[in-house]
Amino acid sequence: MSRSRLVPGVEVVAVPGRGLAVRTPEGEFFSVRTGSADENVLLSRLAGVTTDPGDGQLDRVMRAFEEAGYLAEEPPEREWPAARRDIRIYGDRVLTEPLAAQLAALGARPRTTEAVPASGGSPVGVEDLLDGDPCAVAWCLDGPVPDGLWDAADRLPEHGVAWLRCHREGRQAYVEPVAAAPGDVTSAHVRSRRLAATPAHRELAAYWSGPRTSGAPVRLTPPAATLIAALLADDLARWATGAPDTAGLPARRRLRRVDLRTLTVTEHPVLPVPEVAPIPRKDG
Repeated sequence: MSRSRLVPGVEVVAVPGRGLAVRTPEGEFFSVRTGSADENVLLSRLAGVTTDPGDGQLDRVMRAFEEAGYLAEEPPEREWPAARRDIRIYGDRVLTEPLAAQLAALGARPRTTEAVPASGGSPVGVEDLLDGDPCAVAWCLDGPVPDGLWDAADRLPEHGVAWLRCHREGRQAYVEPVAAAPGDVTSAHVRSRRLAATPAHRELAAYWSGPRTSGAPVRLTPPAATLIAALLADDLARWATGAPDTAGLPARRRLRRVDLRTLTVTEHPVLPVPEVAPIPRKDG
């Protein structure tokens, strides 16, 4: 099947007295030289309304759109697979509730809880997280991550369970990449990379460990919580449906920082941290 419809993000507009112009996904405008091609037929073709082959001039313009990467076949509807619908969500309600609502709207079956899944007061174990056979686990914290809290969850990809998390540090929130297979980026990898990237690594480690003294508490606004939930839901939907990455960093190698004052999102590359070989013991 030949490509005949504009890809998402590309639009064509009729400019009074100037003919047609194409707006790219990056927001740039380019003039379209249609020659003797019928502009109305061209617009119908680009909108997917008609498949009328038209004439040679129309074919020339369509080939130019295709060569520029602005045309694609109609993508199939990506439904949330039944085998990946059971999503377990832990954490603070200000984040878990909007995340659950967005996942349900996309076709998943989310279940939320504020309780830390641990048995008999012992630290959370991977067996506790696997109880009920979820296909993915998301954990959202409205604050820094306590030492060791996510250690067991970092092992979920080894059991075929996707693992996604976010947390807040003051007026910044961090959305960590999906870990869905052994070798993906875990929360421990993110902490190690962040410590290695800052000269204030001692201060950052102390901040994570606490205690911390602060003034009036920072509260997540509904728009901020909705934005963070949308980023998480999009990552989970792409993992579940196998949708390709969009422009930018790969989803499994991307740490996103959200400025809660301006709702600005920045992406930062993050890689797994290789295992360090133990130092051999010396005799004597």
